[in-house]
Amino acid sequence: MNISSSWLFRLRGSLSNQQSWILNILGLGFLLVIWIVLTSGDAPFLPKSIFPHPARVFSAFGELYSNNELVMNLCKSLGLNLGGYIKAIMYAIPVGFAIGLVPMLRGAFQKLVDAIRFLPLTALTGLFIIWYGIYVNAKINFLAFGIFIYLLPIVIQRIDEVDDVYLKTVHTLGASYLQTITTVYFPAVISRLSDDIRILTAISWTYIIVAETSADQGGIGSLIYRTGQRLGRIDITIACLMIILVIGVLQDKIFAYLDRKFFPFKYQAKESYDSKIKLKTLSIFDAVWDFTIGMLTWIFIAIYLLFIVNEISPFIGDVKPLTYLFGDALWTIHFIFALILLYQLHSLYKKIFAVS
Repeated sequence: MNISSSWLFRLRGSLSNQQSWILNILGLGFLLVIWIVLTSGDAPFLPKSIFPHPARVFSAFGELYSNNELVMNLCKSLGLNLGGYIKAIMYAIPVGFAIGLVPMLRGAFQKLVDAIRFLPLTALTGLFIIWYGIYVNAKINFLAFGIFIYLLPIVIQRIDEVDDVYLKTVHTLGASYLQTITTVYFPAVISRLSDDIRILTAISWTYIIVAETSADQGGIGSLIYRTGQRLGRIDITIACLMIILVIGVLQDKIFAYLDRKFFPFKYQAKESYDSKIKLKTLSIFDAVWDFTIGMLTWIFIAIYLLFIVNEISPFIGDVKPLTYLFGDALWTIHFIFALILLYQLHSLYKKIFAVS
């Protein structure tokens, strides 16, 4: 068999969705089998003290849920994660546009922006404790800074990548300085920046372990350190890491959904001059996922509004679920749901007037 002609080995060959799913399942199955083989038997190749058997790791999920308040710790980490993202994006976009568009600011700060990426973030935890204390505010600002220093240079780079043809077009039409920014730079940069923000999801989860170990207030990172590492429970540590992986994948899917929602032109199937080349197309899985996200959005809005009423006037016992789950990071949930609600109402408003 000619290896180069096989779809399995063709250089830079493309896979269909079905082929990708099959290979994904086979890949995961292969890793699981290797894991079982290396950790099974009375004298396994990997001793239990070094790497536990999968059955032991999977049983740790039940222990985390029943004995270690897994849901509450996970929600606290999500609150910190979202807070870091919200602040980083709110800082990086205006600062990046200012430096990227104004020559005076670029000349003054470009070298600093390039250099700041090399700061060892784990060495800065002490500074954030001095500046913001040891609680949630310090942790969110630490995570925000960790994302900000990577996102800021990307914003400037995306500004440089805006095609001159669009700038010349609006200049010919007599667009003002502000109109050029709002009609050319902002849409072009934000549409590309959405992919960059999606990729940077991992940054927050990378440093959340460091942030949560100071002034233990809960969180998945604190759980790994307190229950997993200090007690030598490798099974719990691996179980927590697997949870972070799952949450990260779900976040990536949500970002991909939002990207298709707000920038659909990036996914339109258009044939180029070479009929073999096409832009991204919407798969059946993407369509099902989009429908699921749309339905879950309204369900979560209803649950959120119910809990908000309970926060003001408790009727679900004496416990306030939102405060219990997210603590001082609850403002991030309010912020996210406010944006979601405004967008849904705006979309509903447009549909009603479109029909009428």
